[in-house]
Amino acid sequence: MPSPPKESQTATPQTGWKKIWSEQGENFLILAIALVLSVLIRMFVAEPRYIPSDSMIPTLEIGDRLVVEKVSYHLHSPKAGEIIVFSPPKPLQVQGYSTQQAFIKRIIAQPGQTVAVRNGVVYIDNQPLEEDYIAEPPAYNWGPENVPADHYFVMGDNRNDSNDSHIWGFLPQENIIGHAAFRFWPIDRWGKV
Repeated sequence: MPSPPKESQTATPQTGWKKIWSEQGENFLILAIALVLSVLIRMFVAEPRYIPSDSMIPTLEIGDRLVVEKVSYHLHSPKAGEIIVFSPPKPLQVQGYSTQQAFIKRIIAQPGQTVAVRNGVVYIDNQPLEEDYIAEPPAYNWGPENVPADHYFVMGDNRNDSNDSHIWGFLPQENIIGHAAFRFWPIDRWGKV
């Protein structure tokens, strides 16, 4: 007895939207996933930032590009000496700065510490702060004042050309976006900040 004829194994050609979706749908899905991941990473993990001013010279120069890491401050509080990026506190907003702008400064004093600037020296709890990273000693006096809970005293490394806590007061912790983790541009200054 002869065997029944075998059915063809070839697929039927798709037409119209089904064909377009099968050809482009996977590409669209990959692109959508990549876009969502990049937005989530930028919002919650890290983001690039550009240095537009000389307030952090000599540590950071105009045109430097950094990666700002956002996760670690959910695990521990910021520490003195760390370079942070933050949104402007209320006194700067009153001066016309947008909450979308970001500032970058170094944490000098933490909550509960007393900070003062006298005769070109920064004092934390009456002890002089060793600062081998500043452009020049501050040419002003400030304080002494106690840093309130959930606030920080921040300064630019270019002490005499920085709009910082000695002008507008203490920085609320809630304004901190993250810390400057890595400089990726220019290439010749590439590395940890």
